[in-house]
Amino acid sequence: MQKNARAAAEGHWTPPPRRRIYRGMSHDDPALRPEFLPGPPERPAGPAIRRGLRRLCPGCGEGSLFDGYLTLAPACPACGEDLSHARADDGPAYLSILVTAKVMGTLQLFTYEMFQPSPWVMAGTFSVGVIAMALYLLPRFKGLIVGVQWAKRMHGF
Repeated sequence: MQKNARAAAEGHWTPPPRRRIYRGMSHDDPALRPEFLPGPPERPAGPAIRRGLRRLCPGCGEGSLFDGYLTLAPACPACGEDLSHARADDGPAYLSILVTAKVMGTLQLFTYEMFQPSPWVMAGTFSVGVIAMALYLLPRFKGLIVGVQWAKRMHGF
């Protein structure tokens, strides 16, 4: 305080400008900028998820979602919906591993407690079962994630 009082007495110091307090919305309010305005409404997620699980277009439910095993089609062959910007990333693999481990781990414990097969029989049958289940679930979970993205209008849908 002494330094500021002395600087003010010498004429070198000026107080900081007062802040304006707005009592309502003003034209420079950040909430009114275009990037904060509401976007288009969401689409119904339930049908889109069901269609994705069946590996069909989340928009129309007619065209195939995939060109190959996990390669997304660039556009729906039936309705023309652009699917090229969908990004499932690691989500399908994570969900596939999670569900497969839970189901097969429970079955393995149940099988061992009930029948007590040899370790080689358990290893052989459950290895094949785990691989088959994970490969079956992977494209379906990818379709599920693309369906959620389509319904929520994520990534340019």
